[in-house]
Amino acid sequence: MAEEEKHHHHLFHHKDKGEEGPVDYEKEIKHHKHLEQIGKLGTAAAGAYALHEKHDAKKDPEHAHKHKIEEEIAAATAVGAGGFALHEHHDKKDAKKEEKEAEGGHHHHHF
Repeated sequence: MAEEEKHHHHLFHHKDKGEEGPVDYEKEIKHHKHLEQIGKLGTAAAGAYALHEKHDAKKDPEHAHKHKIEEEIAAATAVGAGGFALHEHHDKKDAKKEEKEAEGGHHHHHF
């Protein structure tokens, strides 16, 4: 059981970091860029669905409550997907920074 607790299962990560050997920064950057784009697509899709449900709530007063609930769920989903896209954007930036540092010792001078 103790060994199982050490493993974190991520939706899109298939290997543990320790198993890979040298880091392929280009692959990592591309991976985070791809996930960022998926997050943006999810944000747009959920936002569009929220607007659709808002429209349906006005057009179908008999079922307005159901449409309002679905609108709110879609809006919350859009916010979550946007947060995921932002998270992946920062992971992509971190990977680029790590690649730059690994390539050639760029030093930051603070005055």
